[in-house]
Amino acid sequence: MPELPEVEALRAFLTDHLVGREIVRVLPVAVSVLKTYDPPPTALEGRTVTAVARHGKFLDIDTGGPHLVTHLARAGWLQWKDRLPDGAPRPGKGPLALRVALATGEGFDLTEAGTQKRLAVYVTEDPATVPGIARLGADPLAADFDEERLAGLLAGERRQIKGALRDQGLIAGIGNAYSDEILHAARMSPFKIASNLTKEEVHGLHVALLATLTEAVDRSRGVAAGRLKAEKKSGLRVHGRTGEPCPVCGDTIREVSFADSSLQYCPTCQTGGKPLADRRMSRLLK
Repeated sequence: MPELPEVEALRAFLTDHLVGREIVRVLPVAVSVLKTYDPPPTALEGRTVTAVARHGKFLDIDTGGPHLVTHLARAGWLQWKDRLPDGAPRPGKGPLALRVALATGEGFDLTEAGTQKRLAVYVTEDPATVPGIARLGADPLAADFDEERLAGLLAGERRQIKGALRDQGLIAGIGNAYSDEILHAARMSPFKIASNLTKEEVHGLHVALLATLTEAVDRSRGVAAGRLKAEKKSGLRVHGRTGEPCPVCGDTIREVSFADSSLQYCPTCQTGGKPLADRRMSRLLK
């Protein structure tokens, strides 16, 4: 799933490639992709893109009137085309969900792999009316996201820190991969209760959170949209690397599986050398 660093890189890429250019066609291909009907997608046609913004994991293309907002979900992606194919795309079983064509002949496709169609597109006069944006919590790259702000968000959170970091209503933009990376950098168990963090632990978590996200954004800056997935994977230290050696201590990276996801961690760096039990079968290591 694209998370804050990748969506931020896409925002920068689209700012360079869309702002000042006229949209001539917006073509929904998959029935499920469009979540709004008023205004229609045709309201964007003939308008010039004035800005591209990011709200958590949402991309927001502004035309100085209607906005085209998208959330790529787990398996969605944006594919830039220097030259779009001639003719309208045909609906079918392929990954293409929506196409945006510019007057220059350039444009982009929104695609989604797999059978679970969760990619979402909204055409709206006000992005704040999009339900997912309306509930977003603090942006961790905002200037006011200081250590005190993080401490306040975690106070009273009687759940594991892994889940708290992934909650978009608490902190916007962090998903499964970067929560693993942040907790590894902070040398913290993913099952530690968020409200039990000491002041020193909150400080370490804040430092790790900002460093991890900032470094990921810096790595992605200037990378073409089509290469961002590979860039994300290459920069991850623990997530998706079960069985590999930890790059910090050399211990074997381990995994805990859930119904529809998994987390990865280093026992030496994060849990005092003790493997975490599968939470479906045993009590959690705190």
